[in-house]
This record gives sequence, structure tokens and C-alpha cells, in this order.
Amino acid sequence: MDTTVRNLGECRIDTPMPGRIHMNLDHKRFVTDDMKILVDETIEALTARGANVSDAPAFERAGARAKIFFDPHDLKVGIVTCGGLCPGINNVIAGLVDEMTNLYGVSHYVGYQYGYQGLVGNQPTVDLTTIDLQAIRSQGGSILGTSRGNQDPVVIVDTLVRDGISILFVIGGDGTMRGAEALCLEITKRNLPIAVVCIPKTIDNDVPLIDHSFGFQTAFTEAARAISAGYVEATASRGGISLIKLMGRYSGFIACFAALAETSADFVLIPEVSFEIDGKGGFLEHLEERMREHDYAVIVVAEGAGQEHFAEVKDLDASGNKKLADIGGLLRDRIQAHFKSINYPITLRNIDPSYAIRSVEANSYDSVYCLQLAQSAVHAAMAGKTGVVVGQFRRRFVHIPVELLNHETNQVNPNGDLWWSVLENTGQPAHFGA
Repeated sequence: MDTTVRNLGECRIDTPMPGRIHMNLDHKRFVTDDMKILVDETIEALTARGANVSDAPAFERAGARAKIFFDPHDLKVGIVTCGGLCPGINNVIAGLVDEMTNLYGVSHYVGYQYGYQGLVGNQPTVDLTTIDLQAIRSQGGSILGTSRGNQDPVVIVDTLVRDGISILFVIGGDGTMRGAEALCLEITKRNLPIAVVCIPKTIDNDVPLIDHSFGFQTAFTEAARAISAGYVEATASRGGISLIKLMGRYSGFIACFAALAETSADFVLIPEVSFEIDGKGGFLEHLEERMREHDYAVIVVAEGAGQEHFAEVKDLDASGNKKLADIGGLLRDRIQAHFKSINYPITLRNIDPSYAIRSVEANSYDSVYCLQLAQSAVHAAMAGKTGVVVGQFRRRFVHIPVELLNHETNQVNPNGDLWWSVLENTGQPAHFGA
């Protein structure tokens, strides 16, 4: 396969890009012709070309196995959903039950309510055989409810044993995955034949290794509508400024993708890129410049951005994450004070669509993705896989050991294509500050 790209000739003219995004010609953003992307992404394909890759790390492919571990007859399956709401949870639940019933003939299911809390003590459960699975696919939220917070894995395993559960499907984010890892350790300690299979759920798209989490595309599509509304509000008033705060504790994926889907944003602020508010080259200086040129501005900020402007917050939420200071409130006050000091009247709109975004039903893309995740999870569980997360890695569904996801967070690369697409679109500087 000849992948050589022809050039018309030697490139001798410096690009004008640095002047627009305040960078230099040595910046990491610029690529050279010797930076290559591998054509083959599987060991089988590389081996066929004669490459010696037997020791290369690789994830196990997801999918149905010819031989399975569990006998479907009298098999009892549990499902629990944890953490915050996210589009597509009900789609995953429906997909799990449909696949287990229609492909494997399983007929006994227990839905544990309100996250891991439902697995502690004598909490009421849901008989999922009585649920209209087709109907819940068009519903937001979770029919099982959800909660945040750790529960004792010893008590949870006691509940699974009491209820005769052989497979537990866990749907949740980073805190949920840490809980699943602890649960697997307790099950292993007791030498119990109980499989724990996880489907990663996070609206922030911050689960490492996988291509993206379910519900993310729906979320940034809805977030883009909020940016569009902010643009309408900003342009409808003299001195109009819309400040749209979106989800993203540690990762700015929703802010970035939404701003690229709805290109009216003038500034995008994310947790991965620190910024100065005041002073030479600071955010307010650039905002004032924008306002004097166009008399309106649209600002998108992820909830975790700008935490460096606050005293360290030591309090934790129920999931074990540091509580965030209110960057939206800080920017609102500083913007109002700045324009008042220069006698420039503004109309500032605050828009926070977070909870409205979390609760919507999954769009068509996420509906398909949720079903495929559910199918992969079922095949993994029936094959006796445990302590495993199913997800898409380089467009293929794979099995990932849960412990690999619990020690890092997926974040926007400040030197990567996504962030630079945002900078190229907004025209904002790569860094705010001198």
C-alpha cells in the first residue's frame, strides 16, 4: 500500500496563523510530514504484514463467544445505575434485558434502585420483566433512579448472594467504576462465581481509553442549542454578553464540541487551559476588544474552568470529587465590574442548561451506541468476564479491565486537534495573559 502524498513543491512562506492565535512558528500545533498514523490497528492485520507485535499491549475484542460460562436457565441478573443522570441510561437498561432475553433465554432480572444505595439493606427492587422496554427507550433519566456515594462492598456482595445474582451490570461514571473495582475485590476474596460488567456513563466524556461515553453526543447537541440561544440574546441587546456555563468538572469536551457545533461562541474556557482574567493579554482585555469591535460577545465556560482563581476547596461531594467553586459567578461579577469601570453599558445574560441537558432522551446516534454497548456487555458477562468495562476503542468494541480506568481522567489535549479547532474557530488566543 503506497500512502505517499504528492507535494507541488517546497513550502517557503511562513503561515499567517500565529498572528491570529498568538503563537509562534515553533509551536507544537504545527505538524511535519514525518508524523504518521498507522494504517493497521489490530494485531492480526500487523502480523499479516510481517510485523512482530506479539508483545504489544492490546485489548480483548468484545462480542459473542461460541462457548459461554453461565447456563442461562435459572440465571439471575442484576442491573444498577449510579451517579448523575445522562442521556441513554434507559436505552442501555432496555438493551441489556432485550439481549439477555432474546439471545440467551434469560428470564430473571432484578433492578436495584437509586444506585449502590439499593444494594445495601432490604431496599425495594424493580422486576424488569414487567417494564415496557420499548417505551423507556424514548425516556430520559433512569427508571431505576440513581445516587452518588460509596457503599460498603461487603454489604453489597451479601445482597447479591442473598438475591442469587450471578451477573451484575453496573452503569455509571468514575466513582461508580471505583466502586465496581472494590466490589470485584470482595467477590474474588470470597471466591464467588459472580460477574461484574460495567458500562461507562459520564456526560463529561472523561472516561479514559474509550473513544467516547454514551450520551455525550446528545449532551453536546443540546448544549449547542444553549449557545445558539445565547447568541440570539447577545445580539438582541446593545452591549449584549451571554455567559453560558456547561458541564465539565475536569474535562472541557462538552464545551469544545458544543462550540464547534454552534460556531457563534467568541470565547471558550475549559479546565485544561488556565487563564488570566485581568492584566495585559488577560481575558477581560480581549473581551473588551471584542465588544468594541462588535458590541456583543458569546462566552462558553466549562464548570471546572478557572479553579486556579479560587482558594483551594477541600470539601468533597458524595462521589469523592472536590467541590467546585462557581466560575460562572466569578466571571459574571468581574465582567460587570470591568465594563462599569470603563463606562461601557452592557446587558449580561447567564445561561446554565446543565440539568436540562442531563435529563433529555438519547438522540438516534446515542440510541444505537447504547444498544451496541449493552450487547457487548451481555456477551462479556455470559462468557464469564468480570471486572471488565465494555467500550469503544478506536471504533471497535473491547473489554477493558476496570482498574485501568480508575487512575486517570480523559481530558482535552491543549495541543491536540480538538482544542486547536476551537481556537481556530473562535479566534481567541491560545493563552490569556502576558
